Amino acid sequence: MIDVGVSSDLGEIRRLWQRHWPQTGLFDLWPVRASFQRQFQHAPHFLVAQRQGVFCGLLALSWIAEERYFGHFPGELWHGKTWIEQNRVLAADEPAFEALWEAVPDVAQIRYLCPGGYLPAGASVTLDEVGYLFRPPQYGYDFNVYMGQFSGKSRKKIRCEVDRLHARGVSFRYDCLNDVDQLFRLNLKAFREDSYFSDPRFLSAFEDLVKWLHSNHLLRVTAALVGGELAAVDVGAVWNGTYTVVAGGTCGDFPGVAKLINFHHLEWACRQRLREVDFLCGEFNWKNRFHLTPRPLYKMSKLIAIDGARTPDFASDLICATG
Repeated sequence: MIDVGVSSDLGEIRRLWQRHWPQTGLFDLWPVRASFQRQFQHAPHFLVAQRQGVFCGLLALSWIAEERYFGHFPGELWHGKTWIEQNRVLAADEPAFEALWEAVPDVAQIRYLCPGGYLPAGASVTLDEVGYLFRPPQYGYDFNVYMGQFSGKSRKKIRCEVDRLHARGVSFRYDCLNDVDQLFRLNLKAFREDSYFSDPRFLSAFEDLVKWLHSNHLLRVTAALVGGELAAVDVGAVWNGTYTVVAGGTCGDFPGVAKLINFHHLEWACRQRLREVDFLCGEFNWKNRFHLTPRPLYKMSKLIAIDGARTPDFASDLICATG
């Protein structure tokens, strides 16, 4: 017999997360999630499975009030959908997974689930988006071997673009916190309302995240300068052998600078002998051409009432409890 309870106390869910959640990737770290929880303030709704009093599963949800559905904790939003990747359902076995899924409310959209594990009967499981990885061991940590994957024509075109920038003078600057503000500026200028940072909550959460990464010596800020002018900035973090590039901004006055800084990341990862570089989801018209390894992520949905026709009683209770 498997019992599934609900935990909504932040102190308790922090203890559950730190005790049971695998710490394999950047987004598995509690302070990363907590940075977004502080700013979005969505009510947590953790489903905890126990078999004869022994923990056997966890599904970390949040009630996203403005969109009227449950998403993966902490329920951070960009264009009405959650953003953090590599989510998961913890389950000791298939019965535990099924019990958790049965307890999921009928207004849920759980995105960016890692492949593998159990798929509960009756779940609407679909491909969500595709993430993209660069794996230095695949090329013997040799950047030149990786470049050999490109056709001669492609290498010539890339070299011409990069050489034009080098002719103006290229240099790189690292870990300057002031460059993070420039990233926000460049990103907002390029994408306007489509920028992650157009939402003040997301911007503040990202600022909190950068501060935590910096104080824990995980932050990597890379700025590309062309002719002494700031042309591109990327922010990432290195954890457990993986370099995760989480955000970037480029200046339109420097065509080809996105290629320049991305190749710089890959060459650096080879020198550091990292396990992989994670460029996250979204192809953005370059990741396939860079011969990155695709990693599909999945979505499970229960959308019976997501049109707003009704809100479950317990969701209303959550709003009252946290509002």
